[in-house]
Amino acid sequence: MAQYDVFANPSSSAADGIPYVVVIQSDLLDALATRLTVPLAVVGAAIKVPTALCPVIVVKGQRMYALAHYAAPLPAKLLRRSVDNVAAQGSVLVSAMDAVLSGL
Repeated sequence: MAQYDVFANPSSSAADGIPYVVVIQSDLLDALATRLTVPLAVVGAAIKVPTALCPVIVVKGQRMYALAHYAAPLPAKLLRRSVDNVAAQGSVLVSAMDAVLSGL
């Protein structure tokens, strides 16, 4: 699995509002049993989010909020088949994680 691969959310209870997760972990750490992921939530007209923390990422033509403040490790075995790769939008995800870590 590659960095910035997008997978269906393995949590069926949360998949309605958060249908995908994106792997942000470096490929250099593939030997680990987990992958650091960021949930991707459906963009809603009534939802206001801080754009630096929750940038919009396009997955399969659909606009999604990347919820960087909810980044979490998931077992790699739960991430079965990627549905997209958003490497072209990787810098936005890195900036969002910088916002989580530094508050900027």
